[in-house]
Amino acid sequence: MPPETWRLAGIIASGAFLSGLDASIVNVGLDTITTQLGTSLSTAQWVANGYLIAMASSLPLCGWTSRRIGAGRLWLACLAAFTLVSVACAFAPTIGWLIALRVVQGLSAGMLIPAGQTALGQAVGPSRLGRVMATLGVAVTLAPALGPVVGGLVIHVGSWPWLFLLNVPVGAAALALGLRFVPRGEAGDPGRLDRLGLALLSVGLPVLVWGFTRWGEEGAFGRLDVAGPLAIGVAALAAYGVHGRYSASPLLDLRLFRNRAYRAATLTAMFSGAALFGAGLLFALYFQIGRGADPLASGLLLIGASVGTVVALPFTGRLVDRYGGGPLALLGGLVTVVTTVPFALLDLDAGEWIVQVLLFARGAGLAAAVMPVMTSAYKAVTASQLPDAATQVNILSRVGGALGGAIFAVVLASALGRGPEPAFHTAFWWLVGASALGTASAAWLTLAERAPDPAPLQYASRG
Repeated sequence: MPPETWRLAGIIASGAFLSGLDASIVNVGLDTITTQLGTSLSTAQWVANGYLIAMASSLPLCGWTSRRIGAGRLWLACLAAFTLVSVACAFAPTIGWLIALRVVQGLSAGMLIPAGQTALGQAVGPSRLGRVMATLGVAVTLAPALGPVVGGLVIHVGSWPWLFLLNVPVGAAALALGLRFVPRGEAGDPGRLDRLGLALLSVGLPVLVWGFTRWGEEGAFGRLDVAGPLAIGVAALAAYGVHGRYSASPLLDLRLFRNRAYRAATLTAMFSGAALFGAGLLFALYFQIGRGADPLASGLLLIGASVGTVVALPFTGRLVDRYGGGPLALLGGLVTVVTTVPFALLDLDAGEWIVQVLLFARGAGLAAAVMPVMTSAYKAVTASQLPDAATQVNILSRVGGALGGAIFAVVLASALGRGPEPAFHTAFWWLVGASALGTASAAWLTLAERAPDPAPLQYASRG
């Protein structure tokens, strides 16, 4: 590939890295923020939660805005806002200001990844998409894993404002390069803004994600503050399903799901989200509760999986362009299942080298199971449909991660009465099941790619 393509992929990956890093870097600094801003830990928790919920809230608008101003322009605007608000967060005088600024930061961060994927896909075309998506995958995978480690080091040697000031040099450099090299994309008439659809998705998605994150708390079943958001989220998303099917100009075009390969890829992306992002919480608890590590050590021990992913991604990018995403996702799913089963069988005092080898291999399997699936989804649609496709794939991956994390936490919490070892064995068997479902859907994707629709679906312009 020409050097300009790698340069573009690297610039856009830097935005994805910042978005993912800030989703986890703050967690280890909440104690310090609580003390220095004179608040309670439950209030300070909203510095993290507000960001994550805002990320989910902004996703539905990404496709429409990309068509309205161009995906590249949207990416640049989001990166500029993210960087400027990072400075403001560092100088927030009160906890209220910090939470409010983190919400604004999350709104911009939520669109960085899908807008970047859209800009990248439209610029490079389908034949090279696998390789450039692998570059983006390194950032998406590595950033959340590095967040707790970097955050712990920052708090150890500095103060909490540096959790946000770290973003500034990277964001400023990426913005300067982006202004010069990122294609702005085609601005056009995206049609009338679907206000009802926006309301349904902007309410349904974040409250559903929020409900899932609370699901693992003790006594969550039957609590109105957990059941309420889940019920509202499901109802709002179901209402959008009906609205989106019959609306002349829906916010997200659900007709894309008529394409068999796209349908299989998005389902696989949801299960992969559970196996990758949902399992992150389970493995963190495994090291902390099961093996007695502190949070910083737990973060360091989890890097083995990220290293496996980073090592494998460049190879998966080349292979997916040659063979398609389905076969690679099927192989990655099988590796993920095989390397997760031992965690459901091993003693909690198993040798560290065994655990790290398994994590490394599991990370490599996830590299083949996650990003190739997204590439398959984007190859199944036309360039003009990429904004909707990128938004939908990211939504389903986010929901899969939240649902998986909630289920694994509930299973673990309900089994801890029998002791840590049987509890973790049970939870890991559930993770094996989720990974197996992802593998089965990858097999479906493989068949769909071998007997594809005659051409990527094309629809009349919306408006």
